[in-house]
Amino acid sequence: MRADTGERVRLRAIEPDDWTAFMRFADDDGRRGSRLDLPRSAESHRAWATEQAVAKCDDDRFRLAVETTPRGELVGTVGSHRTGHRSGWFEFDVTIGADHRRKGYGAEAVVLLLRFMFAERRYHKCLAVIFAHNEASPALTRRLGITEEGRLREHVFSAGRHHDLVMMGMLANEFDQRQRWANHERFIQACAERHSNLINVRCSRVEAACH
Repeated sequence: MRADTGERVRLRAIEPDDWTAFMRFADDDGRRGSRLDLPRSAESHRAWATEQAVAKCDDDRFRLAVETTPRGELVGTVGSHRTGHRSGWFEFDVTIGADHRRKGYGAEAVVLLLRFMFAERRYHKCLAVIFAHNEASPALTRRLGITEEGRLREHVFSAGRHHDLVMMGMLANEFDQRQRWANHERFIQACAERHSNLINVRCSRVEAACH
């Protein structure tokens, strides 16, 4: 399997024509009241996508599009936006369009990103800074084994209220251990399914012989 492709999603470069999907994601978030922002023009979304399409990967800072593997549908972005080369850490973020959430796309996109940064770029630690009031974000990071390391109380102001900012982190060896365990579980499940299928086939043959 390619490093940029999983079972559900694939990571690719952002293209200028992606701007319409990004504008739709922003409009959906606005209608759902997840954030209060000034309206943006279509031209601003087009300019942003064009800028991202030709952006250089300086100091391992980059943003990638997340698209589904079966249909090639753009569902969000994931990226590394801050790095500390001397200490070996990087900070990442992931954004999935409102209509595509809770389908496992965000989790797999993060796993693909972390695998690349730890295994290929030799980083030692990943960081994520998330809003405490956004329940989906803490749940996603904890499900991946990324743990809370600190909290800045009432640090950000959004939608008329102050909110905590949660600092999450994970070490490279912790990621490796979790991935090995996940691969082991998938292997056990595949063996169990294969064994079950063999039993069903044998039972069918026995029933057919009896008749």
